[in-house]
Amino acid sequence: MKNAKILIAEDNELSRENLSELLKSHGCEVTAVEDGRQARDAFIEDKYDLVITDLKMPNMDGLQLLEFIQEISPENIVIIITGHGTINTAVAAIKLGAFDYITKPLKDDLVTLTIERALSYAKLRQENISLKRSLKKRYDFDNMIGYSDGMKKIFDTIEKVATSDSTVMIYGESGTGKELVAKAVHFNSERINFPLVAVNCGAIPEELLESELFGHEKGAFTGALRTRIGRFELANGGTIFLDEIGDMSPALQVKVLRVLQEKQFERIGGVKTLQVDVRIIAATNQDLEKAIEEKRFREDLFYRINVIPIDLPPLRERKVDIPILANHFLSKFNKLKRKGVVRITPEAMEYLLKYSWPGNVRELENLIEMLVVLKEEGEIEVQDLPEKIGMAHSHGVVKSGVEITDEGINYNAYVDQLEKDLLSRALEKAGGAKNKAAKLLNLNRTTFVEKLKRFKIGQ
Repeated sequence: MKNAKILIAEDNELSRENLSELLKSHGCEVTAVEDGRQARDAFIEDKYDLVITDLKMPNMDGLQLLEFIQEISPENIVIIITGHGTINTAVAAIKLGAFDYITKPLKDDLVTLTIERALSYAKLRQENISLKRSLKKRYDFDNMIGYSDGMKKIFDTIEKVATSDSTVMIYGESGTGKELVAKAVHFNSERINFPLVAVNCGAIPEELLESELFGHEKGAFTGALRTRIGRFELANGGTIFLDEIGDMSPALQVKVLRVLQEKQFERIGGVKTLQVDVRIIAATNQDLEKAIEEKRFREDLFYRINVIPIDLPPLRERKVDIPILANHFLSKFNKLKRKGVVRITPEAMEYLLKYSWPGNVRELENLIEMLVVLKEEGEIEVQDLPEKIGMAHSHGVVKSGVEITDEGINYNAYVDQLEKDLLSRALEKAGGAKNKAAKLLNLNRTTFVEKLKRFKIGQ
């Protein structure tokens, strides 16, 4: 939040001054005006990281200001301030493009949390735009999103290897986006005008996979009623993506090795040797070095395909990407399904962050699609989430170590002592600064001060 430029439009002088002081105390550069028209003029004259506007204002109200900002700068983040009587209007504002809304009376901790989320989202979005531009945007990588260090490394590697013709080996669990990486490499290479042909080696029965890869001549085996062109032949000049190559039989691995080394093969039942120019990108969710030890994968093929390895991290190891991925899928499925789900509440997002995502990005995408279809409009809340995600969150709750004896305990005395201890420790950690101490406990400053008075702490 520090150094962020924020424009406030609020006609209530006291609210405007309090909000300005709060943001300035966090190191923000604040411009505060009393109506929508002044905010519009200020927005034209300068650039702001965030706009906070009241709904009800003279001259130009919050919705009109939002529409103006959306028209000339749709990337700008806008937060709406509303009273309880106009929450429906605030929800409508979110549908028009507002990031979030805050209800009056304003609470310091909620205001701070909402603004931090908005600025964080803006930063993530801008970094993803920059990363995608670095890939020249020749292909639509809408699902290939990442802010984490691991994904930044992946983007950097793709940019470097795409222009080469080297063989790429992609490692990653199911659902991490291995095929997206293959597409990124191909569509940013000089082979872009030739085919990208994908083959899932684990999904095709072994007895059919050879024919899929190399084709066959008419009469080569029972049921071969006509000549068939294989995937290698179809990919000539372009790229072939061998997904789950670890499931390929050793006998077939020998033939793939020959294509890599000599760039030639024969169709099943054929005598003519065919020349092909293809780039091979392979992928697996297996440990190929272990497969080599177990004689399930050829060592010579491994060294031929493992020229440039790319390791895709599972979603549980890049949880910083979950909010931007979830919001991306929310926007995507709102458009596809023609629904009006405006946001995922912060509480629900916390649950998503606690979950381990065994199915990775694909599981997250499927979940958001289901929630959008079932919810239809409004907000995705904690109660909308599947039970398994709620259980994962509950497992992360810290339990107290109190032991209840046969004689029992004094509940009120125990809770009072625990609360007093927390307040004292927070105040000590904050060096006596009440604002900071309240934030450490996720409390409103006024509530924190009242509790200090109640327990006579610091008096």
